[in-house]
Amino acid sequence: MLKLIYYVPESHLESTKQAIFAVGAGGIGNYEACAWQVKGMGQFKPVNGANPFLGQLDELEQLEEWRVETIVSEEKASAVAKALKASHPYEEPAFEFLQILDIH
Repeated sequence: MLKLIYYVPESHLESTKQAIFAVGAGGIGNYEACAWQVKGMGQFKPVNGANPFLGQLDELEQLEEWRVETIVSEEKASAVAKALKASHPYEEPAFEFLQILDIH
């Protein structure tokens, strides 16, 4: 099992969650669409060659973003990553998968 963590502006919070849930993220036992989310501050500086969704080239941008965490099976990780990228407004969305150990 994997944990997906990603960061997204509020304008695309619900649409990214729906996209990843549609391909199998967020399932825990008899529950679907499970996620944890919290708002925080992100920052980035677009440089030469970037086509930013927000901000201007060579200027540091700071904005409120949501950190979203959910569960993904290893078999569905590739489809979930593709769905996240397709639904996310950023050119380079920040996300990661962490392996979760199942200890009995």
